[in-house]
Amino acid sequence: MTAVESRPAGVVLTPSPGGHRPFGARVKAFVALTKPRIIELLLITTVPVMFLAEQGVPNLWLVLATCFGGYLSAGGANALNMYIDRDIDALMDRTSQRPLVTGMVSPREGLVFGLTLAVVSTLWFGLLVNWLSAWLSLGALLFYVVVYTMILKRRTAQNIVWGGIAGCMPVLIGWSSVTNSMSWAAVVLFMVIFFWTPPHYWPLSMKVKDDYARVGVPMLPVIASNKVVAKQIVAYSWVMVAVSLLLTPLGYTGWFYTAVALLTGGWWLWEAHGLLNRAKEGATGAKLKEMRLFHWSITYVSLLFVAVAVDPFLR
Repeated sequence: MTAVESRPAGVVLTPSPGGHRPFGARVKAFVALTKPRIIELLLITTVPVMFLAEQGVPNLWLVLATCFGGYLSAGGANALNMYIDRDIDALMDRTSQRPLVTGMVSPREGLVFGLTLAVVSTLWFGLLVNWLSAWLSLGALLFYVVVYTMILKRRTAQNIVWGGIAGCMPVLIGWSSVTNSMSWAAVVLFMVIFFWTPPHYWPLSMKVKDDYARVGVPMLPVIASNKVVAKQIVAYSWVMVAVSLLLTPLGYTGWFYTAVALLTGGWWLWEAHGLLNRAKEGATGAKLKEMRLFHWSITYVSLLFVAVAVDPFLR
């Protein structure tokens, strides 16, 4: 027989001092606080920019130091996000098993863990990479925790639009780690991620909008129809693709990147308009197929930034 513990919705479990929390499970819980799968996506946008900045292969130690510092910084931001949002995480189906909700990690432990990662990551960048990257990293963490999580998320449907700036920062960090400076190439790629974030996240929000509605988080799909959301997705998608094509006329990339940007961007626009057409027809549930664009968005950004890394070798 298997005993299954029932937990009323919205109740955050706090383990008693003598409660049994296996060491291995605790380690996994602390790793889960950093949201490793999201960080993978952040590193996908960091490393290729280092290749572009170097116009070749960057120093391997610098790549490793930048990636590790980025993991610590983003992990700290994610842990603090979970600490702040533990009340609504307990009410949402997709977040109900997070460590601070299940009690595998206590709120105090989560807060100390997040703050420690924030401090260590800033010092890591400053001492082993450069201080420009350190301040950019700290700025991204503070923006995500304070501006997005504490101010925007529960107040406005524009939360993911402006809050997404934190997710754009790894592009700047990748460039600054190599050059200790900024350039228009980094700004263009920053803007690509800025315009990519809403049409990347809104399809997922459409899928789980009942979760957000239950806790009063005004994600756009909660307060607007599928048709309105799809129109916004199409608008942001066109701007994103247009911005992605600026690198070549500015002289930073060549034919290979341009070809990849056109092909992948074209397919993105096909998927975005397909979603809009289905929304206009009144499709709901599985027939809306909103997750097709969400999954493609991850493939798109991966392919585009691989092209960023490969292009310098083909010019």
